[in-house]
Amino acid sequence: MTGKFYDVIIMGAGPAGLQAAIHAARRKASVLVIGQSKKSSAYNAHIENFCCTATQSGAEMLEIGIAKAEESGAEFLDTEVMALNADNGHYTVETARGEALKAYALIFAMGISRNKLNLAGEKDLVGRGVSYCVDCDGPLFKKEPVAVVGCGSAAAGAALTMLFYANEVHLVCEKLDMDSFLAEKIRESGVVVHEGRKITQIKGDDAVSGLVLDDGEELAVTGVFIELGAKGAIDFAARLGILLDDTMKYIAVNKKQETNLTGIYAAGDICGPPWQVAKSVGEGCVAGIEAAAYAIKRKQEGR
Repeated sequence: MTGKFYDVIIMGAGPAGLQAAIHAARRKASVLVIGQSKKSSAYNAHIENFCCTATQSGAEMLEIGIAKAEESGAEFLDTEVMALNADNGHYTVETARGEALKAYALIFAMGISRNKLNLAGEKDLVGRGVSYCVDCDGPLFKKEPVAVVGCGSAAAGAALTMLFYANEVHLVCEKLDMDSFLAEKIRESGVVVHEGRKITQIKGDDAVSGLVLDDGEELAVTGVFIELGAKGAIDFAARLGILLDDTMKYIAVNKKQETNLTGIYAAGDICGPPWQVAKSVGEGCVAGIEAAAYAIKRKQEGR
Protein backbone atom coordinates (compact mmCIF):
# COMPACT_ATOMS: atom_id res chain seq x y z
CA MET A 1 0.00 0.00 0.00
CA THR A 2 2.96 2.31 0.53
CA GLY A 3 2.97 5.11 -2.04
CA LYS A 4 -0.67 4.55 -3.05
CA PHE A 5 -2.53 7.70 -4.13
CA TYR A 6 -6.10 8.43 -2.97
CA ASP A 7 -8.45 11.25 -3.78
CA VAL A 8 -9.33 11.70 -0.12
CA ILE A 9 -7.71 10.42 3.06
CA ILE A 10 -9.82 10.72 6.20
CA MET A 11 -8.08 10.62 9.56
CA GLY A 12 -10.44 9.27 12.18
CA ALA A 13 -13.00 6.45 12.29
CA GLY A 14 -15.60 8.06 14.53
CA PRO A 15 -18.98 9.47 13.46
CA ALA A 16 -17.49 12.45 11.58
CA GLY A 17 -14.95 10.39 9.70
CA LEU A 18 -17.39 7.63 8.78
CA GLN A 19 -20.02 10.05 7.49
CA ALA A 20 -17.36 11.89 5.49
CA ALA A 21 -16.24 8.57 4.00
CA ILE A 22 -19.77 7.62 2.94
CA HIS A 23 -20.41 10.92 1.14
CA ALA A 24 -16.97 11.19 -0.44
CA ALA A 25 -17.00 7.59 -1.71
CA ARG A 26 -20.51 7.93 -3.14
CA ARG A 27 -19.23 10.78 -5.25
CA LYS A 28 -16.83 8.31 -6.87
CA ALA A 29 -13.74 9.58 -5.04
CA SER A 30 -11.20 7.00 -3.92
CA VAL A 31 -11.31 7.18 -0.13
CA LEU A 32 -9.12 5.81 2.63
CA VAL A 33 -10.08 6.04 6.30
CA ILE A 34 -7.19 5.73 8.74
CA GLY A 35 -8.25 5.17 12.32
CA GLN A 36 -9.32 2.78 15.04
CA SER A 37 -13.01 2.98 15.86
CA LYS A 38 -12.48 1.40 19.29
CA LYS A 39 -10.48 4.49 20.26
CA SER A 40 -13.28 6.85 19.23
CA SER A 41 -14.96 8.65 22.13
CA ALA A 42 -18.26 7.39 20.68
CA TYR A 43 -17.28 3.72 20.99
CA ASN A 44 -18.22 3.40 24.66
CA ALA A 45 -20.94 6.03 24.53
CA HIS A 46 -24.62 5.48 25.31
CA ILE A 47 -26.53 7.01 22.38
CA GLU A 48 -29.97 8.30 23.33
CA ASN A 49 -30.47 11.66 21.62
CA PHE A 50 -29.51 10.94 18.01
CA CYS A 51 -32.52 10.82 15.69
CA CYS A 52 -31.22 8.41 13.10
CA THR A 53 -30.43 5.08 14.75
CA ALA A 54 -32.32 2.61 16.91
CA THR A 55 -29.23 1.40 18.73
CA GLN A 56 -28.07 2.98 21.94
CA SER A 57 -24.64 1.37 21.70
CA GLY A 58 -21.85 3.58 20.39
CA ALA A 59 -19.86 0.51 19.34
CA GLU A 60 -22.77 -0.85 17.31
CA MET A 61 -23.41 2.54 15.75
CA LEU A 62 -19.80 2.70 14.56
CA GLU A 63 -19.97 -0.86 13.21
CA ILE A 64 -23.00 0.15 11.13
CA GLY A 65 -21.16 3.24 9.91
CA ILE A 66 -18.10 1.25 8.88
CA ALA A 67 -20.24 -1.22 6.95
CA LYS A 68 -22.04 1.60 5.13
CA ALA A 69 -18.75 3.31 4.27
CA GLU A 70 -17.31 0.07 2.92
CA GLU A 71 -20.47 -0.53 0.87
CA SER A 72 -19.99 2.94 -0.57
CA GLY A 73 -16.45 2.05 -1.64
CA ALA A 74 -14.26 3.44 1.13
CA GLU A 75 -11.17 1.53 2.26
CA PHE A 76 -10.04 1.26 5.88
CA LEU A 77 -6.63 1.07 7.50
CA ASP A 78 -6.68 0.09 11.18
CA THR A 79 -3.67 2.02 12.41
CA GLU A 80 -2.64 5.52 13.49
CA VAL A 81 -1.28 8.53 11.65
CA MET A 82 2.28 9.45 12.61
CA ALA A 83 3.15 12.36 10.32
CA LEU A 84 1.67 14.65 7.67
CA ASN A 85 3.56 16.53 4.99
CA ALA A 86 2.65 18.87 2.16
CA ASP A 87 4.15 17.44 -1.01
CA ASN A 88 4.06 19.57 -4.19
CA GLY A 89 0.36 20.32 -4.03
CA HIS A 90 -0.55 16.96 -2.54
CA TYR A 91 -0.38 15.57 0.98
CA THR A 92 1.56 12.61 2.31
CA VAL A 93 0.31 10.66 5.32
CA GLU A 94 2.76 8.43 7.20
CA THR A 95 1.28 5.70 9.40
CA ALA A 96 2.46 3.78 12.45
CA ARG A 97 2.97 0.77 10.15
CA GLY A 98 5.47 2.61 8.00
CA GLU A 99 3.21 3.33 5.01
CA ALA A 100 3.51 6.62 3.17
CA LEU A 101 0.22 7.40 1.43
CA LYS A 102 -0.72 10.35 -0.77
CA ALA A 103 -3.95 12.27 -1.34
CA TYR A 104 -5.34 15.35 -3.01
CA ALA A 105 -7.47 16.14 0.05
CA LEU A 106 -7.33 15.42 3.76
CA ILE A 107 -10.10 15.42 6.34
CA PHE A 108 -9.25 15.81 10.02
CA ALA A 109 -11.85 13.83 11.99
CA MET A 110 -9.66 12.54 14.79
CA GLY A 111 -11.45 14.12 17.72
CA ILE A 112 -9.50 15.77 20.50
CA SER A 113 -7.25 14.45 23.21
CA ARG A 114 -5.16 16.19 25.80
CA ASN A 115 -5.08 13.52 28.46
CA LYS A 116 -3.31 14.49 31.66
CA LEU A 117 -1.57 12.45 34.33
CA ASN A 118 -3.19 14.49 37.12
CA LEU A 119 -0.07 14.17 39.24
CA ALA A 120 1.48 16.45 41.79
CA GLY A 121 3.50 19.11 40.02
CA GLU A 122 1.96 18.59 36.59
CA LYS A 123 -0.42 21.55 36.46
CA ASP A 124 1.98 23.99 38.14
CA LEU A 125 4.85 23.14 35.78
CA VAL A 126 3.03 23.32 32.44
CA GLY A 127 5.16 25.58 30.24
CA ARG A 128 8.08 25.18 32.62
CA GLY A 129 9.15 21.72 31.58
CA VAL A 130 5.80 19.95 31.28
CA SER A 131 4.45 19.87 27.73
CA TYR A 132 1.75 18.09 25.73
CA CYS A 133 3.22 18.86 22.29
CA VAL A 134 6.66 17.73 21.12
CA ASP A 135 6.31 19.48 17.77
CA CYS A 136 5.67 22.75 19.60
CA ASP A 137 8.19 22.55 22.44
CA GLY A 138 10.73 19.88 21.54
CA PRO A 139 13.35 22.31 20.15
CA LEU A 140 13.41 24.10 23.53
CA PHE A 141 15.18 21.11 25.10
CA LYS A 142 18.30 20.86 22.94
CA LYS A 143 21.05 18.84 24.64
CA GLU A 144 18.92 18.34 27.76
CA PRO A 145 17.56 15.10 29.32
CA VAL A 146 13.83 14.56 28.82
CA ALA A 147 11.14 11.97 29.46
CA VAL A 148 8.12 11.02 27.39
CA VAL A 149 5.14 9.46 29.16
CA GLY A 150 2.73 7.20 27.29
CA CYS A 151 2.26 3.83 25.64
CA GLY A 152 0.85 4.55 22.18
CA SER A 153 1.93 5.99 18.86
CA ALA A 154 1.97 9.56 20.15
CA ALA A 155 4.49 8.67 22.84
CA ALA A 156 6.62 6.65 20.44
CA GLY A 157 6.66 9.43 17.87
CA ALA A 158 7.49 12.00 20.53
CA ALA A 159 10.38 9.93 21.88
CA LEU A 160 11.85 9.37 18.43
CA THR A 161 11.51 13.06 17.61
CA MET A 162 13.26 14.09 20.81
CA LEU A 163 16.30 12.03 19.86
CA PHE A 164 17.08 14.84 17.41
CA TYR A 165 17.15 17.42 20.21
CA ALA A 166 17.76 15.96 23.65
CA ASN A 167 20.95 14.34 24.89
CA GLU A 168 18.95 11.67 26.72
CA VAL A 169 15.40 10.43 26.10
CA HIS A 170 13.40 8.23 28.48
CA LEU A 171 10.08 6.60 27.60
CA VAL A 172 7.96 5.65 30.62
CA CYS A 173 5.05 3.32 29.87
CA GLU A 174 3.12 0.43 31.33
CA LYS A 175 3.27 -1.42 27.99
CA LEU A 176 4.33 -0.54 24.45
CA ASP A 177 0.81 -0.48 23.00
CA MET A 178 1.40 0.30 19.33
CA ASP A 179 1.99 -1.36 15.97
CA SER A 180 4.86 -3.85 16.08
CA PHE A 181 6.73 -1.85 13.42
CA LEU A 182 6.79 1.19 15.67
CA ALA A 183 7.55 -0.76 18.84
CA GLU A 184 10.54 -2.36 17.15
CA LYS A 185 11.72 1.02 15.94
CA ILE A 186 11.64 2.29 19.54
CA ARG A 187 13.57 -0.71 20.84
CA GLU A 188 16.25 -0.29 18.19
CA SER A 189 16.64 3.44 18.85
CA GLY A 190 18.57 5.27 21.54
CA VAL A 191 15.43 5.77 23.65
CA VAL A 192 15.70 4.37 27.20
CA VAL A 193 12.46 2.44 27.70
CA HIS A 194 11.03 2.02 31.21
CA GLU A 195 8.31 -0.52 30.42
CA GLY A 196 5.92 -1.65 33.13
CA ARG A 197 6.49 1.55 35.10
CA LYS A 198 4.41 4.53 36.18
CA ILE A 199 5.21 8.07 37.21
CA THR A 200 4.12 9.08 40.70
CA GLN A 201 5.48 12.63 40.85
CA ILE A 202 6.89 15.41 38.71
CA LYS A 203 9.53 17.26 40.71
CA GLY A 204 10.52 20.89 40.48
CA ASP A 205 9.94 24.32 41.99
CA ASP A 206 10.18 26.91 39.21
CA ALA A 207 10.93 24.29 36.51
CA VAL A 208 10.95 20.52 36.08
CA SER A 209 13.94 18.89 37.75
CA GLY A 210 12.98 15.22 37.65
CA LEU A 211 10.46 12.40 37.79
CA VAL A 212 9.75 9.82 40.46
CA LEU A 213 8.75 6.33 39.29
CA ASP A 214 6.53 3.88 41.15
CA ASP A 215 9.50 1.92 42.54
CA GLY A 216 11.11 5.05 43.94
CA GLU A 217 13.64 5.52 41.14
CA GLU A 218 14.18 9.13 40.12
CA LEU A 219 14.97 10.30 36.61
CA ALA A 220 16.84 13.60 36.39
CA VAL A 221 15.11 15.33 33.47
CA THR A 222 14.31 18.94 32.61
CA GLY A 223 11.43 18.18 30.25
CA VAL A 224 8.38 15.92 30.47
CA PHE A 225 6.23 15.31 27.39
CA ILE A 226 2.86 13.78 28.25
CA GLU A 227 1.55 11.80 25.28
CA LEU A 228 -1.18 9.49 26.52
CA GLY A 229 -3.18 8.91 23.34
CA ALA A 230 -2.81 8.73 19.61
CA LYS A 231 -1.18 11.70 17.97
CA GLY A 232 -3.80 14.41 18.01
CA ALA A 233 -5.13 16.65 15.30
CA ILE A 234 -3.82 19.78 17.02
CA ASP A 235 -0.25 18.42 16.85
CA PHE A 236 -0.55 17.84 13.11
CA ALA A 237 -2.35 21.12 12.55
CA ALA A 238 0.43 23.05 14.28
CA ARG A 239 3.07 21.36 12.18
CA LEU A 240 1.29 22.03 8.87
CA GLY A 241 0.32 25.61 9.67
CA ILE A 242 -3.43 25.05 9.98
CA LEU A 243 -5.07 27.91 11.83
CA LEU A 244 -6.85 27.33 15.13
CA ASP A 245 -9.83 29.24 16.47
CA ASP A 246 -9.69 32.06 19.02
CA THR A 247 -9.44 29.60 21.91
CA MET A 248 -6.39 27.91 20.31
CA LYS A 249 -8.02 24.56 21.12
CA TYR A 250 -9.85 23.68 17.90
CA ILE A 251 -9.28 23.81 14.15
CA ALA A 252 -10.91 26.83 12.52
CA VAL A 253 -13.18 26.00 9.54
CA ASN A 254 -15.74 27.77 7.38
CA LYS A 255 -19.21 26.53 6.44
CA LYS A 256 -17.67 24.14 3.93
CA GLN A 257 -15.50 22.67 6.71
CA GLU A 258 -12.44 24.07 4.92
CA THR A 259 -9.35 25.03 6.88
CA ASN A 260 -7.01 27.82 5.80
CA LEU A 261 -4.98 25.29 3.77
CA THR A 262 -6.30 24.31 0.35
CA GLY A 263 -7.43 20.70 0.26
CA ILE A 264 -7.60 20.23 4.04
CA TYR A 265 -10.94 19.94 5.83
CA ALA A 266 -11.98 19.18 9.40
CA ALA A 267 -15.11 17.81 11.05
CA GLY A 268 -16.37 16.67 14.43
CA ASP A 269 -15.04 17.34 17.91
CA ILE A 270 -11.81 18.86 16.61
CA CYS A 271 -13.90 21.80 15.35
CA GLY A 272 -15.23 22.49 18.85
CA PRO A 273 -18.33 21.85 20.96
CA PRO A 274 -21.03 20.72 21.40
CA TRP A 275 -19.76 17.13 21.77
CA GLN A 276 -22.68 15.48 19.99
CA VAL A 277 -22.91 12.72 17.38
CA ALA A 278 -25.42 14.77 15.39
CA LYS A 279 -22.98 17.67 15.00
CA SER A 280 -20.11 15.35 14.04
CA VAL A 281 -22.21 13.54 11.44
CA GLY A 282 -23.43 16.80 9.89
CA GLU A 283 -19.95 18.25 9.65
CA GLY A 284 -18.62 14.95 8.31
CA CYS A 285 -21.26 15.02 5.57
CA VAL A 286 -20.21 18.51 4.44
CA ALA A 287 -16.50 17.74 4.66
CA GLY A 288 -16.88 14.54 2.64
CA ILE A 289 -18.83 16.25 -0.13
CA GLU A 290 -16.47 19.21 -0.35
CA ALA A 291 -13.25 17.17 -0.16
CA ALA A 292 -14.44 14.78 -2.86
CA ALA A 293 -15.43 17.65 -5.17
CA TYR A 294 -12.04 19.32 -4.67
CA ALA A 295 -10.05 16.12 -5.23
CA ILE A 296 -11.98 15.06 -8.32
CA LYS A 297 -11.52 18.51 -9.84
CA ARG A 298 -7.77 18.37 -9.16
CA LYS A 299 -7.55 14.94 -10.76
CA GLN A 300 -9.51 16.03 -13.84
CA GLU A 301 -7.21 19.01 -14.25
CA GLY A 302 -4.25 16.63 -14.13
CA ARG A 303 -2.58 18.42 -11.23
